[in-house]
Amino acid sequence: MSSANNSDVQNVASDFLDSHPDITSIDLLISDLNGVIRGKRIPSDNLGKVFEKGIYLPASVFALDINGNTVEETGLGLSSGDGDRVCRAIPGTLNPVTWMNNNQYGQLLMTMEEMDGSPFFADPRQILRRILEQFSDRGLTPVVALELEFYLVDRLRDEENLIQPPQSPCSGERATQSQLYSVLELDEYAEFINDLQSAAQAQGLPLDTVLKECAPGQFEANLIHTDDALSACDHSVLLKRLIKGVALKHGFEATFMAKPYGLEAGSGTHVHVSLVDSNGHNIFAENGDEPLESSALQHAVGGLLELMPDSMALLAPNLNSFRRFQEGLYVPMAPTWGYDNRSVAIRVPAGPKEARRIEHRVAGADVNPYLLLATVLASIHHGLTQQIAPAEPIIGNAYDQVAPQLTNSWTQALHLLNNNRVLGEQLGEDFIEVFIANRQAERAETMREVSAMEYDWYLRHV
Repeated sequence: MSSANNSDVQNVASDFLDSHPDITSIDLLISDLNGVIRGKRIPSDNLGKVFEKGIYLPASVFALDINGNTVEETGLGLSSGDGDRVCRAIPGTLNPVTWMNNNQYGQLLMTMEEMDGSPFFADPRQILRRILEQFSDRGLTPVVALELEFYLVDRLRDEENLIQPPQSPCSGERATQSQLYSVLELDEYAEFINDLQSAAQAQGLPLDTVLKECAPGQFEANLIHTDDALSACDHSVLLKRLIKGVALKHGFEATFMAKPYGLEAGSGTHVHVSLVDSNGHNIFAENGDEPLESSALQHAVGGLLELMPDSMALLAPNLNSFRRFQEGLYVPMAPTWGYDNRSVAIRVPAGPKEARRIEHRVAGADVNPYLLLATVLASIHHGLTQQIAPAEPIIGNAYDQVAPQLTNSWTQALHLLNNNRVLGEQLGEDFIEVFIANRQAERAETMREVSAMEYDWYLRHV
């Protein structure tokens, strides 16, 4: 690192600490395969060294299952010596953590590299970065936004030790109704939402809208569109941490489980994508006022629909993910598309042609944002390069017209992913091997558990 760069690094660290004199510790964060934040907490005095030299974490960070156990079948554990890699600071992610302990903490997002500075193949952020380079080579820039659905739940469980909606901070009552877009419920949770917005502003997160979603205790947080797709996912990862932290501060828990309640709507992560060329023109709007007749848009949709069945393991990464795919709850059940239609998997929203975009509606809230966007963009790239024509767009209720086709089997989803050549080439065969080994090991763990329902159904009757 040059002396000039070294000086710049020291300035970033010292300027931040000068601006936040109460901060004594910095959390160094990295997102694992599941999107779970891992990392280290350091004294603030060491911040300059982190910017200059990075920190060391074992490659097995990307071999951890949801419980934090190393999955040796990935090849990243003891069989390879469980060696370290270097993690580098992501510019623009150093910010205060305003919801914790008298503003004593800051946080900084990291990404993993090999010791020679090349990208580490199993870091999902590095996979997304490589796919973005393919668009750059074509003179295209994705403009993206993510929408995150989540539930607030009471920290106290009900009489059966199950989760329940929180008590309203105003009325003290537990919600039992859907109340989609309810302003009254936004008013009841106004202090929580105000703290979300203040904390997001302090962290430089472009939080746009918070709305009441369609189940008791369910909300949605939307991030503003950006032409920096890596930052969009960084923001998503940090927003999840922020929402969970602010919820705890207010006496709730926030969960991004895809299906926390069996009979209520699941939580998804919707991705909005458009593509602009080197002149800043949206190529999905090339046919003017005809919203679906752009050849670029059609080819992008064609790629998304073709690869969607085989990408389900990436979009629905765990056991609970697949419980979300039930009919009648606004969850896509087949690879379909249409204009201004919320019953399809790929929606082209209404609006001015300059904002023409694709909304991908399949993934759960539990998805790793980097892997989600990498999968979506890899599918779009495939559609553009191969000029794949989509099926006819759906008009009306897609659930009545197209039978369910997307698998709700975790095992089958992993099998389909393992055999898809395009996704293997785009995401990296070595990464696919690690991902599948990690997910298969976690599935094996779930098969060792016997649920209360199974005892109720089978103990006396078979």
